Amino acid sequence: MNPIKGIVLKLLAVVTFVIMAALVKATAHHVPAGQAVFFRSFFAIPVILGWLWMRGDLRTGLQVKSPMGHFWRGFVGTTAMGLMFTGLALLPLPEVTAIGYAAPLLTVIFAAMFLNEQVGLFRLGAVALGLVGVLIVLSPRLTAFAGDTVETTQALGAMVVLAGAGCAALAQIYVRKLVQTEQTSAIVFFFSLTSSVLALLTLPFGWVVPTGTEAVLLVLIGLVGGLGQIFLTSAYRYADASVVAPFDYASMIFALLIGYFVFSEVPTGVMLVGAAIVMLAGVIIIIREHRLGIERNRARKTMTPQG
Repeated sequence: MNPIKGIVLKLLAVVTFVIMAALVKATAHHVPAGQAVFFRSFFAIPVILGWLWMRGDLRTGLQVKSPMGHFWRGFVGTTAMGLMFTGLALLPLPEVTAIGYAAPLLTVIFAAMFLNEQVGLFRLGAVALGLVGVLIVLSPRLTAFAGDTVETTQALGAMVVLAGAGCAALAQIYVRKLVQTEQTSAIVFFFSLTSSVLALLTLPFGWVVPTGTEAVLLVLIGLVGGLGQIFLTSAYRYADASVVAPFDYASMIFALLIGYFVFSEVPTGVMLVGAAIVMLAGVIIIIREHRLGIERNRARKTMTPQG
């Protein structure tokens, strides 16, 4: 274990994924979301294979025991990616990032529903607080709060991104099931493979011939996304999830900077307040998960025969 190295890798992953989102946004006015998903997934595969080869896991790391589990994780994850990419064409980058923070909150709810995990009042309260923050972020896009001045495209974008966060949370439930029998390297590789194939199904729905600049950006989306996945996976090898998970929220800082300097997007006070509440709720849940993990370990040690 090397917590400092784990934190550095997590921050690199966060920065990389925000850059990837910015590249998607830069092409979103012309390139359909399904086409962007294909490039994100397909061009990540060589990066992932190179990483597995360097680790010596190329042969054993791609063995699977649950092919259908990988398919469903890929299906839900690809849907989440497509929805998020669609949202990037309709909303500012920081706002998409803030709404995306709903994913870990929804994961807690889905874990209780589908994995029968025990969720106490403390975590439910944190989830409720986080969802209030999400509602605050969404409020300027909803007619019920902002009146008839709401732009239809931005309201649609907000709903699309929220649906993407829900699918991302559901994908995490599939990952939690897969890690019980599958290697992490296999989960990462087969997600990119499955997503590439599924994205091709959107070909009849309006793929375009990208310009030279767009083609370069689309390839970079895949390469940068693959690199970010490697940073993320490696971070959890060197530090506990409870140590590195809070650094997910550093993405808001980078999203604000890129949004302002690259896309001239000025965040609203409402969006910042809502995002702060969501981040607070997320950190509370992470701290609670950490304490529960310590208690479980103590219980196991107590039940383990000594001698």
